[in-house]
Amino acid sequence: MSGRTGYDVVVVGAGSIGMSAGYYLAKRGLRTLLIDAFDPPHRNGSHHGGPRLIRHAYHGGPHYVRLALRADALWQELEQASGIRLLERSGVLNVADPSVHSFAERLRDADEAGVRYERLDASDVRRRWPGFAVPDGYEALYEPDAGYLYSERCVEACRQLALKAGAELLPNTTAIRVTATPSHVSVRTTRGTYTAANAILSAGAWFRTLAPFVRLPIRTVRKAVGWFAAEPVDDRAQTLPGFTIGSRLGSYYGFPDMGGAGLKIGRHDGGRPWKPGDPFEPFGAYPEDEADLRRALEAFLPGAAGRLVQGVACKYELSPDENFIIDTHAEYSNVLLAGGFSGHGFKFASAVGKALADWIADGVAPADLAPFSRSRFAESAPPVYFSEEVTS
Repeated sequence: MSGRTGYDVVVVGAGSIGMSAGYYLAKRGLRTLLIDAFDPPHRNGSHHGGPRLIRHAYHGGPHYVRLALRADALWQELEQASGIRLLERSGVLNVADPSVHSFAERLRDADEAGVRYERLDASDVRRRWPGFAVPDGYEALYEPDAGYLYSERCVEACRQLALKAGAELLPNTTAIRVTATPSHVSVRTTRGTYTAANAILSAGAWFRTLAPFVRLPIRTVRKAVGWFAAEPVDDRAQTLPGFTIGSRLGSYYGFPDMGGAGLKIGRHDGGRPWKPGDPFEPFGAYPEDEADLRRALEAFLPGAAGRLVQGVACKYELSPDENFIIDTHAEYSNVLLAGGFSGHGFKFASAVGKALADWIADGVAPADLAPFSRSRFAESAPPVYFSEEVTS
């Protein structure tokens, strides 16, 4: 640290979104301070636990597709700038019970954006990937240009580039209180008070600790992810890609075995409520941690339902509609909020971080972020802040 206490921008929460924003802010010449309660990349947020899928034929509307394509291009640029391998083009296979999930919307948006994909039926999937036991009647969507990101490497690459560009980082530093005026933001921390003309609050699962300055309708849940020993792949079969499964058993995602670590699988829905200050139980504390994952493997990937190699618990920060919240503070336009990434935000971190940096540097809200306004909750019904209810 330089000993300076005044900056152009202070970023509270330097995980995937915050660290990305810090790099792009510093790259644009803004004096930037990054504050994190831990030492990123770390295991206390939502960016640990290995790879994250990156897909382009995305659900949720055309703005997600545009953002995914922009993020992909930026990850490639970050890979080149850092010299760190960040992205693998494994392809991504999405399979779904049509009574649970339809691909119609995302295919329409993918066509408009020129995204490559293949429509497959259950027999096509079983023929190309014999380990995948997809029931007859299921539909599949394969994206050959999709793949996965190495999450910790991505955060580390952004960190290295941010510091090289002149940003400063305060790790292991807790933000105790944030206050603001229209031209000034003050952050009191466990290591002193820091001020800036602007701020980005990207505290992830820890947003609750920033109340009462900001209250977002975000609830945090504990999620379990496991790696399982898989049978050797048939030489005649294509290597298993990244995958998602939409079924009556639940919504799952996963990755091929990488270097003998085991096939990784997680469940997107469900979870147990958690809030900062509560104990965070390790993987295996609850019977469903392994049982939910094994049930899906036995149904769809029986050859991978071997012994549990490793399990971890992580955190989701969910908005009420599971879409992002990216907007200004209700009272202070010089404070940007980025939260509620709802378990599917990591792939977008490069694009969201750059958009936040451009918003501050240029003073203009990026049009592609408009769908993520916090006002969508206030317009429909008063938000229930920090609900402890968890739905499956």
